[in-house]
Amino acid sequence: MYLVAPARLAAGELAELVGELAAAGVDLIQLREKEAEAADLLRLAGPLLEACKAAGVPFILNDRPDVALALKADGVHVGQNDLPIAFTRRFFGDGIIGLSTHAPGEVDRALGRSDLIDYFVVGPCFTTPTKPGRPAAGLELVRYAAEQHTTLPWFAIGGINESNLDEVMTAGATRIVVLRAITEAADPVAAAAALKNGLLDA
Repeated sequence: MYLVAPARLAAGELAELVGELAAAGVDLIQLREKEAEAADLLRLAGPLLEACKAAGVPFILNDRPDVALALKADGVHVGQNDLPIAFTRRFFGDGIIGLSTHAPGEVDRALGRSDLIDYFVVGPCFTTPTKPGRPAAGLELVRYAAEQHTTLPWFAIGGINESNLDEVMTAGATRIVVLRAITEAADPVAAAAALKNGLLDA
């Protein structure tokens, strides 16, 4: 289970909750602050990186390989319109690199770059305000990714919560990215634990 979140959740600062979230079953954490400038990202990410190190959870930064390198983050996640993967790999070295995909052809290209990326994500499974204007790719894309039987790790993303988790898993996902179901929860640790239990039960 992969948490993508801003530095501040509805329930408080993410850095202060990392240990409990890790204990509840969060395996990776990505900081996503789309509007933040580089200096603000460095300031926001510093405490979170330290908290992730203490909890033994890889820390991933969204979109910015330059800031990720400066931070010595564990990884960086990029989208289809960010820096090309080959350049990101040369720039970021041996760190974790993840890639977003939204269509079967993008999944195919991700699989063709398995020497350059460490994982990819598939979605959005459901319409989500996190990506305004982007229609949901739907569970058909999850099924397509599952049918490729790749050993490259991949995650389903987009509007996933406790009520629809079974649908996502039935479509073939074994890993999920969670945003609002944890970040907007009154008790994010309990929300994380419930989702992780659902994954393990499946």
